[in-house]
Amino acid sequence: MMTFDCEEELLKISACHTRAKLVLRIAVDDSKSAIRLSQKFGTKLSVVKKLLERCKELDLEVIGVSFHVGSGCTDSLAYRQAIEDARHVFDTAVLLGFQMRLLDIGGGFPGNEGFQIQFDEFSKVINEALDEFFPADSGVQVIAEPGRYYVDSAFTLAVNVFAKKVVMDDTLSCDITLWAQMMMYYISDGVFGSLNCLINDPAHINVAPYLHRSGEKRYRSIIWGPTCDSLDRVTATYWMPEVQVGDWLLIDNMGAYTVCCSSDFNGFEKAHIYPVLSAQTWSMFNFSYC
Repeated sequence: MMTFDCEEELLKISACHTRAKLVLRIAVDDSKSAIRLSQKFGTKLSVVKKLLERCKELDLEVIGVSFHVGSGCTDSLAYRQAIEDARHVFDTAVLLGFQMRLLDIGGGFPGNEGFQIQFDEFSKVINEALDEFFPADSGVQVIAEPGRYYVDSAFTLAVNVFAKKVVMDDTLSCDITLWAQMMMYYISDGVFGSLNCLINDPAHINVAPYLHRSGEKRYRSIIWGPTCDSLDRVTATYWMPEVQVGDWLLIDNMGAYTVCCSSDFNGFEKAHIYPVLSAQTWSMFNFSYC
């Protein structure tokens, strides 16, 4: 089974694997997503019929439709519109004689409790749309790609402060007597490592000192990654308590597009992964295997 979205792909498939089960990738509205995929993948609805007719000419079997509304989608109704679009493609394919039986609704589902729209809202809209356009008795198998949902908040990143610089912040006032201290911290991971999500995703992070007391004075802080590149900036303006060289900072809700995309640029090793379980969870694991 494989996808296609253009005639050139069909010609390759026809030459190399004529018995393939084909899934047509369609472009959908992903304007409300952090990472837009339909700019790169998927065919427009206006050319669907032409592509399906070409499949007939090449004697290729089309069995379904796939789409992806983009990663980090902020509009649950985007899924409804995409499912409705897929229904139109199914109807066109059936009229041309194809036996359609698979719908792939893609991924991009949030798995972070801090996300502006929770997964429950997405699932409600999706299930209602599927009931309307692909009811249970339609014989269509529905699959998804919930990678982000599973790993969006899979771990907490611990970074060490290996250098610190105190400078005077002149951005808030022209009066030198009102300038305040601003902290610059240099940490053991950055945008070329686990925090590449700040550029590629893009993500919003929460940084907190591992050891701090409530009520501590907060300073405007800039946090830099370890490499020589000035692009390696983790935060431009972040208010946090003062920390010292050797202290640890914690960044929670990490997972999607982090360590999997990290590099060893400048010779800095990728972050080490340490599995951590509570005593209660460990007991549950042991009990399940007894």
